Amino acid sequence: MSATSSAHGAHNTHSGVAVDEGVAMQAAQWFFLLQSGEATAADHARWTYWREADPAHEAAWQRAELVSRKFGMLPGALSMPALGRKVRADRRTAIKTLAVLLTAAPAGWLAWRASPAREWMADQRTATGERRELRLPDGTRIQLNTATAIDIAYDAKQRLVRLRAGEILIDTAPDSVASSDPAYRPFIVETAQGRLRALGTRFVVRQHEDRRSHLAVLEGAVEIRPDDARGLAVVLKAGEQAAFSASAVGEIAPVGPEADDWSRGVLRARNMRLQDFLAELGRYRPGVLRCDPAVADLRVSGVFQLRDTGPVLDSLPQALPVDVLFRTRYWVTVVAPGG
Repeated sequence: MSATSSAHGAHNTHSGVAVDEGVAMQAAQWFFLLQSGEATAADHARWTYWREADPAHEAAWQRAELVSRKFGMLPGALSMPALGRKVRADRRTAIKTLAVLLTAAPAGWLAWRASPAREWMADQRTATGERRELRLPDGTRIQLNTATAIDIAYDAKQRLVRLRAGEILIDTAPDSVASSDPAYRPFIVETAQGRLRALGTRFVVRQHEDRRSHLAVLEGAVEIRPDDARGLAVVLKAGEQAAFSASAVGEIAPVGPEADDWSRGVLRARNMRLQDFLAELGRYRPGVLRCDPAVADLRVSGVFQLRDTGPVLDSLPQALPVDVLFRTRYWVTVVAPGG
């Protein structure tokens, strides 16, 4: 395999002192323990000993504080006691993310953004690489893709899902009362750009980070109402998809077979640009996955398993003229051979 890996090489830091991957992980673990409110007096004593034991430890700690001040690394959910599996999983992901930033040059921090607090405090969330299915009392099924956050408002008056981040696949069930009844509750999905009204349907909604959402209708029909386009309502039928902003609905196009592939744990690429492929793959692994512009336009085709993205990266040099460079486990760059 052409890929090369360096698990403990030197890395750029704010202070000019290299931060080793292992030291970065230790600093991240100490940081979140001390900020959690769970640290004991003995923990504080061990932390002080750790900082004084090696100048590299102190440098890593100073950098952790710098990153925290710059990005606001501590979401509210992580500052509470770890009472459940989900909070513990969130904390592990945050620790890994901070460790990645400690080993990266400050310029590389621009590739990462702190998750908005509203995503951490959502009713339901999935971690990076996790997928999960929920079932509402009416029988509606909601599948959450990787790094997804939703709120659910379900009661006698409404059936509403707010998509805060990520992607969902919804199989709607009919309401218990007829649509002509005043008590009828349409099924509504809200994104940051508008409202979707399901018309007896199966559909995928994705909240992008560039102020747009995307809808793909697999069965039935869905009505789109952008927030800032008063009176505009566009209905997409089965087999149609479109992106929309808060002010407009984009061009309607046919839905490809890959629209809900993620719900089966696969990523389908059909002559996809390598840069776009890695952007999609990166949604399913913690840390940073980058593509060198020199190889960005290479093409990728195939069906790839999402359960473990490592083998997917390992296979790239066998199919394309690229190398895969591991600065750490969580900072990976795909480059031209010898790059």
